[in-house]
Amino acid sequence: MILMDTHIWVWFADESGQLTEQHRQVIKHHRVDGLAVSVISCWEVAKLVEYNRLKLACPIEEWMEIATTLPSVQLIELTPRIAITSTKLPGNFHRDPVDQTIVATAQVYGLELLTVDEKILKYNHVRTV
Repeated sequence: MILMDTHIWVWFADESGQLTEQHRQVIKHHRVDGLAVSVISCWEVAKLVEYNRLKLACPIEEWMEIATTLPSVQLIELTPRIAITSTKLPGNFHRDPVDQTIVATAQVYGLELLTVDEKILKYNHVRTV
């Protein structure tokens, strides 16, 4: 299983051309064992839509229903362990609580994180693809 960062999940759900061939191959490879999405990504997408920073092809309610029930997509709930881990990330990690939660989710579940976020890619305490 692999954890998709919010933008990767949105691009995957929307079949966006922003996914690179490498991303497509990683997703294809992990469809068998699961494509994880942190439930915090649902909140992030809703907030991005609220603030008009993300435009979807359909209402958020409809998009969320489709995106969370795609084949192989598994939502990972926010647990107390993930919440606590997100506040104790080793080293210097930026203060974005959504990114902290996503990184903590990857750490707690021992998952690789598929992202293009430069701040996360430079962080040595999470395995990224």
